[in-house]
Amino acid sequence: MCTAAAYYSKNHYFGRNLDLEFSYHETVTVVPRNYELHFRHVEDMKHHYALIGMAYVVEDYPLFYDAINEAGLGMAGLNFPGNAEYKELRNGVDNVTPFEFIPWILGQCASVQEAKVLLERINLINENLSEQLPLSPLHWMIADKECSVVVEQTASGLHVYDNPAGVMTNNPTFDMQLFLLNNYMNLSPEPSVNRFSEQLDLQQYSRGMGAMGLPGDLSSSSRFVKAAFTRMNSVSGESEKENVSQFFHILSSVEQQRGCVHLGEDKYEITIYTSCCNLDKGLYYYNTYENHQITVVDMHRENLDGTKIVTYALRKGENFLEEN
Repeated sequence: MCTAAAYYSKNHYFGRNLDLEFSYHETVTVVPRNYELHFRHVEDMKHHYALIGMAYVVEDYPLFYDAINEAGLGMAGLNFPGNAEYKELRNGVDNVTPFEFIPWILGQCASVQEAKVLLERINLINENLSEQLPLSPLHWMIADKECSVVVEQTASGLHVYDNPAGVMTNNPTFDMQLFLLNNYMNLSPEPSVNRFSEQLDLQQYSRGMGAMGLPGDLSSSSRFVKAAFTRMNSVSGESEKENVSQFFHILSSVEQQRGCVHLGEDKYEITIYTSCCNLDKGLYYYNTYENHQITVVDMHRENLDGTKIVTYALRKGENFLEEN
């Protein structure tokens, strides 16, 4: 399970937690403008926007978990089990496999609005990358510097939801997630007020009581509420370091610790990495479960007119500052 978020301050940010029990040896991956993107059933892209993101690279092809492009559009795929339904090939539409979806959108769209136009013709098809790498059931969040949407293909068809909360988790479907926020409209970052009864002298005995009832468990619905509340009430300074730090704090409010979600035998779901992308500057920040230091890769320090992808292995192992 995972959580994605957009955050707007002086600059604009997009990122996610990847929550799984294992790693595919993913890397921070830069795809330059002239790297040819191949697709199964739509036209290849010989030239496109440059991309940076987290990907599992298979035979020199990036399978992106999340990415942004040089125009300031970001996209992430999150697990959507029991609801995602991929279709058969159809005529008169753009038949795109789910593992091609992120580069297909980010390669040619500069905004959410441009992505919406392409989504009117898309058909996400049930076609595996290979026998060894079957499809994952996914839905996606797309964000630019102004807004975000959620894309879900279910048994009832393709749905594109505007995302005023600026976050996404997993199940249930996004329209239901938004509706369930009605249950928490009483939450506030302000001190609590006695609305129980004027006949009782009820007192606030702790800071933070305005948010009593905010979920704290690790289910996808609870993480959605927690991340939405944290993100929408979040305040940061103006500097890049302050904004990036705040973004990591937002997602750390819903991170998963080893031991809290047991999947059987010795398997536990953890937050393998957290990413934060500066949509304005093409910066990809991340940390990992094993290394809380924030590492940054700048796409503009690479040759974006090149033809070969560039990868950076994730830094693992904690770094400790020895003060004395």
